Amino acid sequence: MPSDLSPIWISLKISLLATAITFIGGVLAAYQLYSYQGKWKSLIESLLISPLILPPTVVGFILLRFFGDRGLLSGVLAILNINIVFTWYGGIIAATVVTFPLIYKTSCGAFEQIDSNLLVAARILGASQLKVFVRVAFPLAFPGIISGATLAFSRGLGEFGATLMLAGNIPGVTQTIPLAIYGAVQAGEIQEAWIWSGVILSISLSAITLANLGIKWQRSPRKSPGVNHPHIKIKLPDDFSIYPPESKGLQVNIYKQLPDFGLQVKFAGYPEEPLGILGASGTGKSMILRCIVGVDTPTSGRIVLNGKVLFDSVQKINIPSGDRHIGFLAQNYALFPHLTVAENIAFGLSDQLSHRQIQRKVEEQLIRVKLPGIGNRYPHQLSGGQQQRVALARALVGEPEILLLDEPFSALDSHIRYQMEQELIQILETYPGVTLFVTHNRSEAYRICPRLLVINQGRVEASGSTQDIFDHPPTLSTAQLTGCKNFSRVVRISERVIKSLDWGCNLELSNPLPQGLTHVGIRAYQVGENLSLWSETNPPGEKNIFPCWVVFTIKSPKQMSLYLKLNSPPNHPQNYHLQADISKAKWQELNNHEFPWKIALAADQLLPLVNPDNYDTIPSPDILTNRGLN
Repeated sequence: MPSDLSPIWISLKISLLATAITFIGGVLAAYQLYSYQGKWKSLIESLLISPLILPPTVVGFILLRFFGDRGLLSGVLAILNINIVFTWYGGIIAATVVTFPLIYKTSCGAFEQIDSNLLVAARILGASQLKVFVRVAFPLAFPGIISGATLAFSRGLGEFGATLMLAGNIPGVTQTIPLAIYGAVQAGEIQEAWIWSGVILSISLSAITLANLGIKWQRSPRKSPGVNHPHIKIKLPDDFSIYPPESKGLQVNIYKQLPDFGLQVKFAGYPEEPLGILGASGTGKSMILRCIVGVDTPTSGRIVLNGKVLFDSVQKINIPSGDRHIGFLAQNYALFPHLTVAENIAFGLSDQLSHRQIQRKVEEQLIRVKLPGIGNRYPHQLSGGQQQRVALARALVGEPEILLLDEPFSALDSHIRYQMEQELIQILETYPGVTLFVTHNRSEAYRICPRLLVINQGRVEASGSTQDIFDHPPTLSTAQLTGCKNFSRVVRISERVIKSLDWGCNLELSNPLPQGLTHVGIRAYQVGENLSLWSETNPPGEKNIFPCWVVFTIKSPKQMSLYLKLNSPPNHPQNYHLQADISKAKWQELNNHEFPWKIALAADQLLPLVNPDNYDTIPSPDILTNRGLN
């Protein structure tokens, strides 16, 4: 064994202190640049990681030009009577600069792996930037960060070139283990060099083993004794009394430029009257909620909630999302995986509440969503339905003025979706605030929301009573979204008569044709209701009666879908005009009879529809007008 063991203590001292410095600086720099998207980001990152790609001797030379006798900082160091060169302080500086990129890059990767919805959820719940970092971002990124710290420690332990240039190789003062190995080889003491190599290898492997054990422990579920509620102050909302009061409820009139189209909507929502927003995927439904909650900023417009101006592009008002007092339920629920159910629900509660008050509110919400006694579980220990209820409890525990539900059932299996719908309906019956329910599922919208807003490519195509919109959709896309399956292009013949170009027949409607009529539609179940045998007597005055043939059928558990050809037999398997949905009992009655059968396209069931190329030419019905709002 070498007689002088000081290289061990000098190496550990330098490496541990350098790792501590880079741990703090690297993690904070990574978190700041993670959310920074400015034009200087690439340049800043290049400078921060440059010591990782430069030769250590080059790094040491640059440091020597900073801290040496004639360096850039020599005057300041002389005034402070501080000497860096050929001291162990120089070793710390060299190790810090060389190891910083390792922690920075691994921390960047760790933060980028975090689901952004979790950070958004934390901000919506009112968390400050510090609380988001301490409670959400850092714990979730910890495994990656600790891996980077281990690499940094091992790299600092083995640092040679930069340390030699700045701190020198002074036995008992600056001589680290790598420098001791270098000196032993230079002196021909190969056995001593092997011993030092074994020492540094043992220390590095021990550090990596301890880090892996720490990561494994951090990832494993831990039983929580209760609600962990650190005392971090949350910024209180500004005084909104300076803004003019408006009618109770939500008023939205915004424009948001999106990559493919412009989102331009104007509507209102009112307490105890859930408003559904129905539209196909990618039409701007979720963006409306993101603008209301403050996660995205509209290009222009105004958003007002119960007289409180949340956003106004003219007055330059844009209240932070955490101060808007909004409950938000995301598609994937955005539960914090490292927090228990109780900690998740309590996350957005005020620090002004006592521990007992927080526990009581959490327990009340768990009872409300029918999940008592699961406060100490973690999200991964819950089923999809239970996770949804916990997310709903978290959204409601702060008694928000408005509840935004973004496709809340999309992640659930079909066998529990209906049960969740019924439970949500019961909860909304007692919720006193405004509710917006975004969905692309027409059945959900029909069952849950008495009022409906239909969105297509960023524009409101229909709004008003859900029943009225389903019964009388004004446009082709609205009819498609509400479940209509049969459409035909049309040409106007007279005030009430049209020619169906795709079905090959003339049709009489019960009301005068609307201006701009382009299509006609009829629902498949209504076609099925009016399907009969040709020999049956027609009711008095019934019009639009045509012979039909069944081209092919599709079975489902409760009904049959028939694909019909009008006026003449089909000449190939895809030669059909209409889909008719009938019960299996009716199919048994009709199936044994010869063709043609008879179909009556009832005049009062035909849907006159518009399919405009320019949405700006269409006057969209608006619930704001119905409420007397300008």
